[in-house]
Amino acid sequence: MATTPAPLAGERLTAAPSRSDRLPRHVAIIMDGNGRWARSRGLPRIEGHRRGVASVRRTTEQCVRLGIEQLTLYCLSSENWRRPEAELSFLMVLLEQYLVEERSLLQKQRVQLSMIGRRDGLPAATLAALDKTTDLCAANDGLRLCLAINYGSRAEIVDAARRLAREARDGGLDPDAIDEQRFAAALDTAGTPDPDLLIRTAGEMRVSNFLLWQISYAELWVTDSLWPDFDEPQLDAALSAYARRERRFGGLGQT
Repeated sequence: MATTPAPLAGERLTAAPSRSDRLPRHVAIIMDGNGRWARSRGLPRIEGHRRGVASVRRTTEQCVRLGIEQLTLYCLSSENWRRPEAELSFLMVLLEQYLVEERSLLQKQRVQLSMIGRRDGLPAATLAALDKTTDLCAANDGLRLCLAINYGSRAEIVDAARRLAREARDGGLDPDAIDEQRFAAALDTAGTPDPDLLIRTAGEMRVSNFLLWQISYAELWVTDSLWPDFDEPQLDAALSAYARRERRFGGLGQT
C-alpha cells in the first residue's frame, strides 16, 4: 500500500490543478527508496528496483495525460557505481529490459526519449537498447522523457567547461562572450527548459548532485513515500502544491 506523502512545511495536499497554465513545463524526479522499500518487506534490493519500474511507467503516463512538456528521471548517478557489482549488473539488465519492453507504449503515447550522463562505462547492450529506442521515438511530438544515467551534475558542468575551453583555445570562441546562456548551451540539457518542479521521494532533503545548474529556481517537493509507492495521486499532490506557489525568480512577486 502506498504511504501518504509528507508535504513540506506549511503545505496542504489538494487535488491536481485543473488549469494547464499552472502546470510545470518540466518535472524532474529523484527516484529514491527502492532498496529501503525492499528491505522493509524482507526482499532483496533488486526487487525494489524491479517494482520501481512500475512507478516510472505510472508517472510517465500521468505526465502524458496532463500535458507535461518534459519529465527527467534520475535513474543512476555517477556515485552509484560504488554499489555492489551484482546490484549494478541487475540495474543495467533492468534498464535494457525497460527500454525494449516500453517501446510500443512510448510510441503509442508519442513520447520522445533522450539521455543525459556519461556513456563511458555503460554496457554495450544497454547503450544499444537506449540508442534504438531513442531513434524509434525521435519523431514523436509528445512528452520528452529524459533519463539521467551515469549522471552527475558536477561532472556535467566540468565537461561543459572543457568544451568551452577547447573552443576558446581553437579560436572559435571569445572567452568574454561566455555568459549564462552560452554556458547552458554547452550542458547536456542544452535546448530543454530548466525544471520548474523537483520531486524527491523517500524523505531525503538533498539534491544529490542532480541538475545543479538547471534547478536554480525550481520548486522543491519532498515526500516520505518510497519510489515504488509513488503513484498518480502523489504526483497530482506535488503538482497541486506547485500550482499554489508564487514563483518570484528573485523579484517581489505580486502585492
